[in-house]
Amino acid sequence: MLRLLWNSRSSMVAQQEKLDCISNNIANVNTNGYKKINASFKDLVYESLDRKGYPVSADTEGKSALQNGTGVKLSEWTRDTMQGNLTETNLLTDLAIDGAGYFEVIQPDNTKAYTRAGNFTTDSSGTIVDQKGNRLTIVDEQGNDINNINGPYKFNKNNFHIDSKGIVTIKNSNGDSPVGNIKIVDVVGNNSMISVGDNLFMPKPGVEILDSKDFSIMQGYLELSNVDIATEMTDMLMTQRAFQLSSSALKTADDMWQMANNLRGR
Repeated sequence: MLRLLWNSRSSMVAQQEKLDCISNNIANVNTNGYKKINASFKDLVYESLDRKGYPVSADTEGKSALQNGTGVKLSEWTRDTMQGNLTETNLLTDLAIDGAGYFEVIQPDNTKAYTRAGNFTTDSSGTIVDQKGNRLTIVDEQGNDINNINGPYKFNKNNFHIDSKGIVTIKNSNGDSPVGNIKIVDVVGNNSMISVGDNLFMPKPGVEILDSKDFSIMQGYLELSNVDIATEMTDMLMTQRAFQLSSSALKTADDMWQMANNLRGR
């Protein structure tokens, strides 16, 4: 009965963590560029019942193959990098990646982060930034970042164009001039990025950052979340039922202990 208590408890904890995962996906169903997270389970250790004092049945070779599990736990959350649908906004500062890769942005502390959310804007200094003020990385032919307060160009919502390969063209008195490229990077592996909040990611230790080759940038579009609300609601109902089943098993074990204690008292 103690094992039943342990197993039921571990199952309830795992199902609660999966509910947390599902609720996070549902909360971000309207977040631009959000990638859903998936939860999976794995068994804890098993113990053999083939030892003295246990009344077990033997197989044809005279050995017992019975084992008893010690519970379950949630394994590492994994992120589904499947692309979300693209929607047209007709805003020149909105960008969407059709294909593999991430936008590189520079945070206020000069550290690099990566995102799929392309709802950028321009600030008062003429810099293209995301909704949190992180600068979009745009590099010239020499690899210098030109999208900053000290850069040679000042961007506004109507004076630049970006083609499918990320080449940025700015309008000036001399006509349209290409000034640089938006940096799009990629990593090896589907679970190589760590979420750091605000729809930003950073690579896991040891993961190499590569320039993406398989992408197309669409100006005036945004990538939507890849969360399917119908799937999430179905998973939530199944998880709640599994939690309820484990709770019932725990109550049954508690009732059995109560009966045993009452018999001993008599």
